[in-house]
Amino acid sequence: MNLNKIKIVVQHFEGCPNGPKMIANVSEAIAKFPELIEYEEQLVETNEKAREVHFRGSPTLLINGQDFENLPEPESPSLACRFYGNGVPATEEIERYIKNLV
Repeated sequence: MNLNKIKIVVQHFEGCPNGPKMIANVSEAIAKFPELIEYEEQLVETNEKAREVHFRGSPTLLINGQDFENLPEPESPSLACRFYGNGVPATEEIERYIKNLV
């Protein structure tokens, strides 16, 4: 791994309605920074995996290991859909976050 790259991970599980929207928004945002991004989609399908990755709910966007909304790691991670008060982060919000890291 190139230490200068920004690591972006989308954690999700199949069947959560916001997962595809988050993946689409992230994909669109990172397309503008192809040399800077290391991208991964992490499928979390069991409660054991949820505990292992400190799952905050589906979908979760981690940038360099930090939750996009600074939501702390839960005490008891489990498979659950994540609620975003203002909706899934928009492409523009994700782009701004990345630009602040560059």
